[in-house]
Amino acid sequence: MALNGNHSELPQVLVLLPPACFTLLESNYSHKFNFLKAWDSPLPQDQFLATHAGSVQALLSSVKGPTITANILQMLPSLKVIVTTAAGIDHLDLAECRSRGVAIANTPKIFTEDVAEMAVGLLLDVMRKISAGDRYVRDGLWDTRGDYALGSKIGGKRVGIVGLGNIGVQVAKRLEAFGCNILYNSRTEKPFVSYPFYSDICELAANSDALVICCALTAETHHLINKKVLLALGRDVVIVNVGRGAIIDEKEMVRCLVKGEIGGAGLDVFEDEPEVPEELFALDNVVLSPHYATYTPECFMALCELVAGNFEAFFSNKPLLSPAVDN
Repeated sequence: MALNGNHSELPQVLVLLPPACFTLLESNYSHKFNFLKAWDSPLPQDQFLATHAGSVQALLSSVKGPTITANILQMLPSLKVIVTTAAGIDHLDLAECRSRGVAIANTPKIFTEDVAEMAVGLLLDVMRKISAGDRYVRDGLWDTRGDYALGSKIGGKRVGIVGLGNIGVQVAKRLEAFGCNILYNSRTEKPFVSYPFYSDICELAANSDALVICCALTAETHHLINKKVLLALGRDVVIVNVGRGAIIDEKEMVRCLVKGEIGGAGLDVFEDEPEVPEELFALDNVVLSPHYATYTPECFMALCELVAGNFEAFFSNKPLLSPAVDN
């Protein structure tokens, strides 16, 4: 299929809900693809899909868009490829995609550095009380109440990383520069690192001063950080999550934070986004971020290039640039 020509003749890409980078993607690649904007149509979604069911072969998805369920896939019998702007693929019905022969491309390495930076930033913020101290100054309390509560030094701390993949490795490298001692849990022991490996997540928690969640959300990792793991952390330990909200049992984490059973939390992800438990709002030992780790101009540009490259490869009958690995 030609990648140039009149707009009506361009390859069609269905978009149910625009990802955060869509404005940039459309401005740079609307001459190559005809983006079918389901969210912008006066038709209900099912009618919109029925209108294009016989022609749409490609779909753009994102973790913040609707889950690509079996029902949606059944309404798109001509679909051949899904390109997601996410590194994870937990928002896709993988079994249904496999049974229908729908290929998947994701973005496993685009976000690595940005997410690693956010993880370190959240850990620093919680432990050194940066955001809390900022509020203390802005509220005029420094003058009336005196010096703020002590923060905690980063150097020398034992940081347990859950998921030593692309992001986890970059988090470890950055924290090593602060003088942290790295421990980790992963599906398998990594022969390319010398960090101590813990196959038991509770044992890792019990031996860590901070726990950083970097793994993907799968059936195995859903609520991996449960009540038992949280209690193993102890009263002074901080937890940081830049993976997916549902990796932590959020209700148990909130309970532990409110009762002072863990030391604090830095959270970029939540179980039911954009809903955030209100109990967290009043806690000075909690730093909240709106699933924002990848939101940099550099990341968005690289993301758009990879997404467009995957669509170009598909429509040119070439191998996808970043085919998803189904774990």
